Amino acid sequence: MTDRSNASRTTVEAKTKRCASAARPTRRGFGARLLGLALSAAATLGLAPAPAVAQAAQPKLKVAAIYTVPYEQQWVSRIHKALKAAEARGEIEYKSSESVANADYERVMREYATGGSQLIVGEVFGVEAAARKVARDFPKVAFLAGSSGKPQAPNFSVFDNYIQEPSYLTGMIAGGMTKTNKIGMVGGFPIPEVNRLMNAFMAGAREINPKVEFTVSFINSWFDPPKAKEATFAMIDKGADVLYAERFGVSDAAKDKGKLAIGNVINTQEQYPDTVVASALWHMEPTIDRAVQRVKEGKFSAEDYGPYSMMKWGGSSLAPLGTFEKKVPPELMAKVRAREADIRAGKFTVKIDDSAPRSTVK
Repeated sequence: MTDRSNASRTTVEAKTKRCASAARPTRRGFGARLLGLALSAAATLGLAPAPAVAQAAQPKLKVAAIYTVPYEQQWVSRIHKALKAAEARGEIEYKSSESVANADYERVMREYATGGSQLIVGEVFGVEAAARKVARDFPKVAFLAGSSGKPQAPNFSVFDNYIQEPSYLTGMIAGGMTKTNKIGMVGGFPIPEVNRLMNAFMAGAREINPKVEFTVSFINSWFDPPKAKEATFAMIDKGADVLYAERFGVSDAAKDKGKLAIGNVINTQEQYPDTVVASALWHMEPTIDRAVQRVKEGKFSAEDYGPYSMMKWGGSSLAPLGTFEKKVPPELMAKVRAREADIRAGKFTVKIDDSAPRSTVK
């Protein structure tokens, strides 16, 4: 609010009182009329107009998120983190539910929609049809869904973790770090969101080491660390000395057996300082921030937010080497950094391959 000098304010108030006395307004509408007279007097005296009363703060956007796994699961943790950041900035009012069973997903969506949520976020891979039905029933609510499908007009947008670029870079590191030329890879489900990262990782490893072989396994679960750990042990027993940790549990097995691991989506090196060499990081903030802004502007529509996870938008990156800074050969990292620069400059494109990766061990 603009400051005024005491003298100017006194003059304005005096003139306002004289005008108010002459007009003798009734009590109805007195405040509005007095405000108008004050502003008129200010204009007459050549003073800069300023609000006489503070404007009400813009209401926060009501956002809800529904997750089928715990908050700490890699994929979901990145969405939750971005939404919590928006909440901390005071931009949104945020509510969320974790570990929601597929059978309950539609009910929870409807509860948030009828409860006043303006933007609903979540991953709907196992409940695609139900989620889209809810969106049709609530055309004035914006939906931003992790999905393998296409956007659905007018209000159902989709997003994805298009982090194949840093995944390719971590593959280069893995290809240069393996001593047995055998890499094990454990994923959740063979769906596009997982496949494209695995395929990019494999391509990066082959660029550095054409002799490398891969063992690929899917545990058919988004969150089952013990199962992922057992699958990893089996790969290590067959000679794998670098493990691609698409799921929780892989790095635990690698640590137990003294092998190396490559992280995915989040950086877990702090928990595994002698195990996790590098990670492809997903930054959900560009996607969430855009969706929130579009809803606030009244311009939210059905679109594919997937590209906002790419490096040029700040949606993904290669994690710092940290404890492995001096353990990864400098000549290897020089090649990785050169490839990273080419990606950022648009000189090199990592192929998006959504087909299910296959083991290559003979």
